[in-house]
Amino acid sequence: MALISSDGFAHVRLTVTDIERSKAFYDRVFGWPVAVDESDSAGQPGVTDSPEQFFGGTVYQTPQGTLFGLRPAGHDGFDPAHLGLDHVSFAVASRADLDRAAAALTENGIKHGEVIELDGAGIAILSFQDPDDINVELTAPLG
Repeated sequence: MALISSDGFAHVRLTVTDIERSKAFYDRVFGWPVAVDESDSAGQPGVTDSPEQFFGGTVYQTPQGTLFGLRPAGHDGFDPAHLGLDHVSFAVASRADLDRAAAALTENGIKHGEVIELDGAGIAILSFQDPDDINVELTAPLG
């Protein structure tokens, strides 16, 4: 029996080296509405340590109702081989949406992998990197 009953995650937040660059990237790729934006205050003393000021970051409202946030932090860069985040994946409705996304990324000069079908998992994926080299994946059901 589980210790905690949960319906899934409510939000995820990535730490980024340059909040303005990352905001521009995610605005361009997904175009989600901004729920909270404290990025203008990121350079002020104490802001990046303040949850009340969202650490000087930005929070997007996804179509699913979950939140996706960006938090400015350090300049060491991302390494998926270390403890922490491996990648973040966003759902799309179909394999055709993955193909359209690949074409849109190409047209906008954003490098990406090929669409890969993972038959055993019943999904197809498309991966690309954000400005901090964090792997972003799009996932669609097969069939």
